[in-house]
Formats: sequence, structure tokens, C-alpha cells
Amino acid sequence: MSLLALRELEVHFRINSLTGDESHVVQAVRGVSLHVDQGETVAIVGESGSGKSTLARSILQLLPYPQAFHPGGNITLDGEELLGAPPAVLEKIRGGRVGMIFQEPMTSLNPLQTIGKQVAEAVTLHQKLSDKQVKMRVRELLERVRLPDPDRYVKSYPHQLSGGQRQRVMIAMALANSPDLLIADEPTTALDVTIQAEILTLIGDIQRELGMAVLLITHDLNLVRHVAQRVYVMTEGRVVEEGNTRTLFTSPQHPYTQKLLEAEPSGEPEDVDPEAEVVLTGDKIQVHFDIRRGVLRRKVGYVPAVEEVSICLRAGQTVGVVGESGSGKTSLGLALLRLISSRGRITFDGQDLQNVNNKHLRPLRRDLQIVFQDPFSSLSPRLSVFQIIEEGLKVHNLGGNYDARRQRVAKALVEVGLSPEVMDRYPHAFSGGQRQRIAIARAMVLEPRVLILDEPTSSLDMTVQKQILELLQTLQRRHSLAYMFISHDLRVVRSLASELIVMKDGLVVEQGRARDIFTNPQHDYTKTLLAAAFDAVALQT
Repeated sequence: MSLLALRELEVHFRINSLTGDESHVVQAVRGVSLHVDQGETVAIVGESGSGKSTLARSILQLLPYPQAFHPGGNITLDGEELLGAPPAVLEKIRGGRVGMIFQEPMTSLNPLQTIGKQVAEAVTLHQKLSDKQVKMRVRELLERVRLPDPDRYVKSYPHQLSGGQRQRVMIAMALANSPDLLIADEPTTALDVTIQAEILTLIGDIQRELGMAVLLITHDLNLVRHVAQRVYVMTEGRVVEEGNTRTLFTSPQHPYTQKLLEAEPSGEPEDVDPEAEVVLTGDKIQVHFDIRRGVLRRKVGYVPAVEEVSICLRAGQTVGVVGESGSGKTSLGLALLRLISSRGRITFDGQDLQNVNNKHLRPLRRDLQIVFQDPFSSLSPRLSVFQIIEEGLKVHNLGGNYDARRQRVAKALVEVGLSPEVMDRYPHAFSGGQRQRIAIARAMVLEPRVLILDEPTSSLDMTVQKQILELLQTLQRRHSLAYMFISHDLRVVRSLASELIVMKDGLVVEQGRARDIFTNPQHDYTKTLLAAAFDAVALQT
């Protein structure tokens, strides 16, 4: 008997109209059957909106009822039916026998509680331990997911951690009670490649130690290729292909599976004119975050996030910035846009931005845009898609009247692969990938000259990622845009960036022509990054 079994599962959602007078039903999961045996790793792959995460949340009954309901099917754990199970049974299973790693850690962690308190809660809900034992267990869990200096992170809040660090906290919470089944919904999306390899190795070690099963939901086909024994491919709520991983990757039968495999990043960017106009430069940029303590919050020290980094962005060029979570990549991007304080010289279009006051800086912001890593937290839940994208047009007095702005927003949505019909919906109604496309449309609608892309494709499935990358390249050629592309996905960076900066602990360890660094890295850290990204052995658990 399988540990987990789904039989002909149906998941429907009741969607209310804007007036609230009527509703219609959306079929999110359609007759899906799958099983996971004790100790094996099974992957579910497919595009954003295909029903993968809905399926995963159904297992633990985490969907919003009564809006979501199951008109048919069964979900059993060791033969025990979970659909319709009483709350007491589900409370023991959630976080106990079944752990779950959610896709978006910033929205899954409580912003008002410290990391230590949240991890401790995951432990105490299922284990009777003394306060001292709980503290020791929390520290052990944070160490196991490779968070340095656990005592500091115990006292930290989610907003003080990077995206990758927050995801590692989520993994620690999911493994807190040594579950029989781990449901991992995009568990390494926010992690750089070296930490990704470490986390996968960690999960693999615990899996062998406990005989734990893993249900992996991901768009990373390279990851699936090396860690899963079996794969289910989903699209439009249905499983269209399943089978042994090696067979499926070498001989895919369904056209949709073939389409997914063809979408993996490949190739190199076109050569950039070395005499192209310099648009934005940063010279010896430093970013320090103050450490304040006591009732009066006096400064007692600082954390060096970026140390004397220099960068040059030319029109039509993409500079890739790679490195571990917390290496300073995002801080560098925010500093260049003057969204955080920094030292050093920042020059845009011949102007020194460090000496420009906020009043004169505002008009320049139309030309200096950013796409953030986490689209759910960067999009206001209180605004419709139209209002979100329109906001920049209104701030900069662009787009004309209301009808003209509607047309401009519609065009931006089409460019990023969304229908204009969605512009009156709200962010919660979209998948992670769709939300990121909305975020990209918000930046692109202003037709900027410089775009800081902070992990813009990390939450996208492979086919949409390919479309977005092609879109970014098309827009760059059309408007001679300068991109700073921050990513942990070195396959994507290799296909897009002509120049590369490798950062570690706020310092640049290697910088130069991307092609040269990828083929002949000089620094040991760069070699480790490339091995983790391109060497299959590094991902094997």
C-alpha cells in the first residue's frame, strides 16, 4: 500500500462575480490520480496555473473552503481518508506526519514574530519538550539548513532575512518533526545554486535516515532530472504524462512534455557594442546596515552588505550579478536606484545621483525601474491589476486620460503574455508566475532605460520563463535597454548576460566578460557555483 494515494481527485473553485449576484465554478484539478510510496521522491511538473500547488494544498486540506470544494475523488495517507477528516486528525497530520514547504516564504512567515518563535511553534505543537529542549531543537534545525550564527537568526524577523534565508527557515519548520511525507512546493526557488545543492543533499540525507517520502512540486526540470524517481506532468488541471524519470526525459510522449523540455535555457547572448552609450555606473559602492541596540536604539556597529563594488551598464547590455543569498546582490541593485542609502558615486545619464534631492530624483525614476523577486509581496492586494500598472503612469503624468491608460495597460499585459481581460482582477487571483508577469508589466509600461531585474524568472515555469526572457531580449533590442540581471539560475544568466559579476559576502570575487568566466573561471567560489549549476553530480542526493 502506498503512503499517499490520490484517486480521481477533483478540485473546483467558486468564483464570485464583481457584483456578488452570481458565481461560476473553475475546475482547478480534474480527475488526478497519483501515489507516493514510502521513501521515494515523486515530482509534479507543469506550468503556473496547471493545478500543482492546488493539488498539494488539497492533501492537507489547506484550501479556502467553502470557495474550494471536492466534487469527487479520494486522498488517503496510509489508507486513512483525509478528505472530510475531522480537525483533530488534520492538526496531528499537518506539520507532524506531513510537512510542507510553501512556495512564497515571505507570505507564509508571520511578520510580527521572530524566526525563533515560529520555528519553536512548529516543534511544540507536536512534541512535549521543556523550554531548554525546544531552544536546543530550534538551534539544531537552523544549523541543519545552513543558516550561519543561529543565535542571531533566532532573534530576527522575516523582513530582516533575504529570500533564500527565509526559505531555509521554512524548510527547517517543515522538517521539525521528522515527517513521513514532505510536500515541497518549489522548495529551492529562492535559493542560489550552491545552497540549493546543500538543501537537496540535506533533504536526501533525512529522507534516507527516516525513510521519508518527498512529493516535489517544481518548474526546475534540471532538479527533477536528478532527484526524482518518478514524474507526473500536469497541465490545465490534468496529468498528461507520468512515468520513470529517465524514460520521461529521454523519450517524452506527450506534446506538452516535449514543449517543457524544449524550454530549458540555452545559448548565449548576442555580442554588445563595446562603444555603446554608458547609461548607469556605480563606482566603489558601499552599503552598510546599522546595528542598533538598547532603549534609545543607539548604533553599536554595522553589517557590511556591499563593499566597494563597481559596475557599468551600457545601452543594450545585460550585466549578470550572481552569488549566494545574502551576498549583497539585491542591496547593490537597490543602492544603484537610490532606494537604500549607500556610499560611492552613482552616475545616470551624466548626473551624480548621490547629490540629487528627492524632488529632482523623482522624474528620473521613470527611467530607472526594478522588478522584485517576490511578486506577491510587491503587488498591493488592495489594487486591481489595472490600478497597479496604471500607478506609474499617473505618478509621471503619462498615458493621457483614463481610456488611454487602459489601452496602454492592455498593451503591456499582452507583451508579458497576459490577456487584457484580467486587468480588473486582484493579485490573489493569479498564480505565482502570473503575478511576476504583472510585476514586469508594471515596470515595462513606463518604457525605462535601465531595469534592475531581481530574480525575475525564479517563480516562473520553464515555458513562461522562456517567453519572458525572449520578451526582455526583444524589448532590449528595440529600446536599447540596460539590464542588471540578478539571479541564482546560472543557466538563465549564461543565456542573457554579456558581462558577469560574482559576489560573495558583499565583495566582488570575479568580474568580466561572461563568456570567459563561464568557460574559464578563476576564483574557487566561481568554480563552486558553476559546478553546482551545471554538474549533475552536485545535485544528486
